[in-house]
Amino acid sequence: MRLLKRGRIRLLLKLTIALGSLSILSLLTRSNPVWNPSSVLRYSWLEHTDSDDSPEKVCNCSAILKGEREALEQAKLLTSNQDFLKSVHIPDEHYMNATEDCSAFKLRRKYFTSPLSQEEEDFPLAYSMVVHHKVQSFERLLRAIYAPQNIYCVHVDKKAKSSVLFAIWAITACFPNIFLVSQPVDVVYAAWPRVQADLNCMADLYNTSTKWKYFINLCGLDFPLKTNLEIVRTLRSLSGRNSLESEKMPAGKVWRVRNAHEIIDGGIQRTGKAKEPPPFNITIMSGNAYIVVSRGFIRSVLEDRRVLALMEWGKDTYSPDEFLWATIQRMLGVPGSTWPHSKYDMSDVIAIARLVRWQWHEGSRDSPDSVYPDCQGSRVRSICVNGAGDLKWMLKQPHLFANKFDIDTDPVAVYCLEKYLRKRALSELQ
Repeated sequence: MRLLKRGRIRLLLKLTIALGSLSILSLLTRSNPVWNPSSVLRYSWLEHTDSDDSPEKVCNCSAILKGEREALEQAKLLTSNQDFLKSVHIPDEHYMNATEDCSAFKLRRKYFTSPLSQEEEDFPLAYSMVVHHKVQSFERLLRAIYAPQNIYCVHVDKKAKSSVLFAIWAITACFPNIFLVSQPVDVVYAAWPRVQADLNCMADLYNTSTKWKYFINLCGLDFPLKTNLEIVRTLRSLSGRNSLESEKMPAGKVWRVRNAHEIIDGGIQRTGKAKEPPPFNITIMSGNAYIVVSRGFIRSVLEDRRVLALMEWGKDTYSPDEFLWATIQRMLGVPGSTWPHSKYDMSDVIAIARLVRWQWHEGSRDSPDSVYPDCQGSRVRSICVNGAGDLKWMLKQPHLFANKFDIDTDPVAVYCLEKYLRKRALSELQ
C-alpha cells in the first residue's frame, strides 16, 4: 500500500512538472511529529561508525579533528588519489533505486525519525536549499541537518540535469516535511533569479507552516558546524533578532547598483543605462546571500510595500543577493532588524549564518592582518573549499554553517564532520 501511494506521488510529480510547475505533493502526507522521551533512549545504532563501510573510514577522524600532522598528511594523500575519489563517488541513479523503499533508505542512511528533545520539537526551523548538481553532496547535507520537526524546501535549478532532478525528487518524496519548490527558476549566477529561487522557497515555507521560528538558506556545498540542538539554542539566544552580514557598501561595489543589467545567453551584462535611485530613499547596504532570519523578517520580505518596491528596483542590478537581505536588515520596522547607524554594521565574520573564507583575507595565524588561517583545501573563485586540515579551526567558530565543502575534492573533510556532528548530537541525549 505504501509503495502504491509512493508510486502515485511519483507519477503526480512527473505530470505536474510537465504542466510547468511543481506542486507541494509531499505535504499531502505530512504528519506532525510527536516527541516521546522513551523513543530516544536507544539511539546508539544511529552513530556513524567505521562499520558503515565507507571508503573514508581508513582515516583517523579523531586525530584529524585534533589537527595531528600524520593523520592530516594521510588524508591529503587520499584526496589526491583518483581511485580513492572514484570509490567515494555515488552516481545520481543510485538514489532513485535506493529510495524505492523509503523505510529501508532512511534506516540505512540513519536519518533521525523523531525529535531528539522537547526543546528541539518546540523550536522548528525552516530551510531553503538551492541546488543544481552533486546529488551526493545534497543528500549528505540533508541528512546532517534533518529533523522531523523542521520543514525543508528544495529548489532544483530548472537547467539541472534530469538525473539530478529525478534523484532529488526520489529523496524528498521519502519525507513528509521536505518538498520541492512550487515554482523553480533558471538560476543565473550574480543575477536576480538566484534571489528568486530563495524567494519562492520563502513563500512556500511561510504559507505551508505557521510553526517554524527561523529561516536558514543553504546551497548544496554547505555543511553544518553545529548540531540541530546547538542551532536551536543559538537562535533562541537571538531573542527574535536576525544574524546576517550588513555593512556599508564598499566604493568598489557601488557600480553594481548604479548600472542596469540584463541576462543575455545565460549570463549577466550591463545595458549601458544608469539606474534611478532606490525607492523610499533606502540606503543600500552590502552583505551576502546567506541569512539566519526570523519568521517576521520573511513576512516583511513577502508583504512590506517598501521591501516589495526595493526588490522590483533591484531586479536589474548585479549580484542582488549581496545587497538585498543586508539592506532589508537595516530597514526600520522589519522584525529582527538592526538600526541603520554604522555602529550596528555586522561583518560576515561576526554574523553566524555562514563561514565563507576568501583568499585575500587568509594569512598566517600569527599575522594581525589576516582574518582567518590559510585554506588547507583548494579554492574555487577565490573561496576556500575546505579540507580536512581546516576542521579543527572551523569547529571553534560561532557560525552555524560553512561553505564550501566538496565530496569530489575532499570527501574526508565531510566524512569526519558528519561523524563528529552525529556523535555530538547523540551525546546531547544523555
